Amino acid sequence: MIWEVALITAYIAALVIIFVFALTQIQLLRHYLSATRKQKALPQWDLSKGDAYPLVTIQLPLYNEANVVSRLLDCITQLDYPKACLEIQILDDSTDETTGLITELLPQYLQAGYQITNLMRAQRTGFKAGALKEGLATARGDYMAIFDADFLPSPSWLKETLPYFKNPKVGAVQTRWGHLNKDNSLLTKIQAFALDIHFTLEQLGRHTKGYFINFNGTAGIWRKTAILDAGNWEGDTLTEDLDLSYRAQMRSWQIVYLSQVITPAELPDSIQAARAQQFRWNKGGAENFQKSIKQVLRHPGLSVGQKFHGTIHLLSSTLFLQVFTLAILSVPLLVIKQRHPELAWLFWVMNGFGLTTLMLYMTYGLLFQNLHGRTWRTWMKFTGLFFSFFSIAIGFSLSNSRGVLEGHIGKKSEFVRTPKYNDGVLTKEKLRKNYQRNTPWTILITEGLMMHYFAFGLYLGFNVGPEGDFGLIAFHLMAVFGFGYLFFKSIFAS
Repeated sequence: MIWEVALITAYIAALVIIFVFALTQIQLLRHYLSATRKQKALPQWDLSKGDAYPLVTIQLPLYNEANVVSRLLDCITQLDYPKACLEIQILDDSTDETTGLITELLPQYLQAGYQITNLMRAQRTGFKAGALKEGLATARGDYMAIFDADFLPSPSWLKETLPYFKNPKVGAVQTRWGHLNKDNSLLTKIQAFALDIHFTLEQLGRHTKGYFINFNGTAGIWRKTAILDAGNWEGDTLTEDLDLSYRAQMRSWQIVYLSQVITPAELPDSIQAARAQQFRWNKGGAENFQKSIKQVLRHPGLSVGQKFHGTIHLLSSTLFLQVFTLAILSVPLLVIKQRHPELAWLFWVMNGFGLTTLMLYMTYGLLFQNLHGRTWRTWMKFTGLFFSFFSIAIGFSLSNSRGVLEGHIGKKSEFVRTPKYNDGVLTKEKLRKNYQRNTPWTILITEGLMMHYFAFGLYLGFNVGPEGDFGLIAFHLMAVFGFGYLFFKSIFAS
């Protein structure tokens, strides 16, 4: 009986954490809807009426980006901004032909009058954070705009973001990510779905109430003095952007989020790339929880709401561990339920997972309709996306849980960059895929075993007890689909 109680206790604990997260999502939806109905007026420079153009440094951190470097430089040099007030830093840590391509491309931009330099380091110390910090040391700009290699800002991007620095308390401005290839596959569609939730419900909802938000590593711009005042870039976590965001906000700097300014970029279109990106983001989130939570909770200048939402924000990646815990325990709990009918009342409490799913379904559904129109067709499209997203999130929970655990115990790992392919422009013959990593066989085998494990859960649902138990059928179906999707897509991509 002891192990049964332990399993039930672990299941309920994970369920409570997820339930609290769902409640915060509902609260953020209220803040988001309030913000969209009544936009808060913020002070801005009027660059069209003679306000002086500040000196801006654009930093382009690159690591083996041969597929997209030409497109990136062409886009950045199309920005509508005086060349005399614009400095471009290419922060090149590449070990492939990217460096040679940059060397070939630079002369044409120098001849056109652009102040553009290629900074190369002997060692990739600190990964992206180290490159940004080294570039900052020689940057002449008062403001630092940062773009990853696949991001394509519009020509008016600087004129749309810089005016918000008129408020001397603003340390950074973050724009919303767009998606160049969101309709390529089911994988890109659900990534776009998840990112749109983050950049609308979460970023705008938190920003509206003055809670912690985060610079997203790219498609944003920092005040140089804010970076330095917060302690500069640090490479001791895999999400250096989240780290600097919290340190700056605890130094009373504000981050302005502009949902109306969209900066498009590529989404990972392979399971390997998406898995690596998810692992890095979620491990980095756990690392930042360990690094920053004590300062957040002890900070005398923060309200209870700011501390609570900051804690939930820093813990958000740990939700994957809770989801994986629920999934793994759901199968043996079917057996426990049949062996101990006296605990039937407790299983009504455990059905709260269905209630939590319904809460998230309604919350994200209202958000989706607010973005795409209030029609039945929109709701049906959302329903398909939601359950596809939920299923594949369960599939990713295995790898992400490993990242979360490593982040919490302090295990360090390499910053694995996400491959970019300039999809739709370069032909397959011209694509450079030499840096694409294959899925390790241990991950493949484990995900395949998980698919069969939840298929066994489906079997139990029909066969356990005299009448079966169908309470977890839908959940096990999603788990089979999620792990099966990752398993088979990985095999066929190898």
